Order: sequence, then C-alpha cells, then structure tokens
Amino acid sequence: QVQLVESGGGSVQAGGSLRLSCAASGDTLSDTNCMGWFRQTPGKEREGVAAICVPSFATYYSDSLKGRFTISRDGAKIAVYLQMNNLNVADTAMYYCATDFYGDTWFDEGDWGTWGRGTQVTVSS
Repeated sequence: QVQLVESGGGSVQAGGSLRLSCAASGDTLSDTNCMGWFRQTPGKEREGVAAICVPSFATYYSDSLKGRFTISRDGAKIAVYLQMNNLNVADTAMYYCATDFYGDTWFDEGDWGTWGRGTQVTVSS
C-alpha cells in the first residue's frame, strides 16, 4: 500500500507563492503513474487542482487555476509538487495529494484510490 505525505503549506499574503510537495512511500510498485492535487474548503466538495501522469509527464489543470499553478514530479523519488503563484484569498484550502488513479476523469475525487492527509494553505489579504 502506498502512503502519501504532503508538506509545504502555510500562511502567505495575497500575491505570494508557495510550493507544495507530496512524497510517496511504501508499495510504490502500486499504481503511482498518475499523481494529483486536490483542495477542499469546509462545506465544499474536494476540487481537482492538477494532475500529472508518467511516463509521458502529461499534465492536467483546472481551467480556473491554469497559469498560476504548475504541477511537476520527480519520477525517481515518486514525488509530486505544486508551485502556486500569485495566490489569492480564494486559494485558501486544505490541499491533498492523491494517487492510484483508476478512472477516466482526473478531476473526480472518486477516481483516485489513495490520499494523503493534506496540508493547509491560508492566504490573507
């Protein structure tokens, strides 16, 4: 079984940047071909932010976030990163890393089987 641990969250002022990291460990021979980021605020559903799949390193983004957020991964370490620039208050959320993608809709949380515990991002005005 794969375990995911996120890091890099914190508090930042609007306009600032953060880089989130997610490291996989355990049975990484499991399906970690695709790794993704989601975010969630209280009372709302988990929202797909971005995903990246190997071996092509194809990337997928939420239309509303593309251009400010960049996803990347380190194949050797089975880690995924999310560079977030020009943050605004609306980006405040718990950010989750996911893997074990078994569906066909990357932004649907139901198509991912393994999740980290999340890292909080808080953006103040």
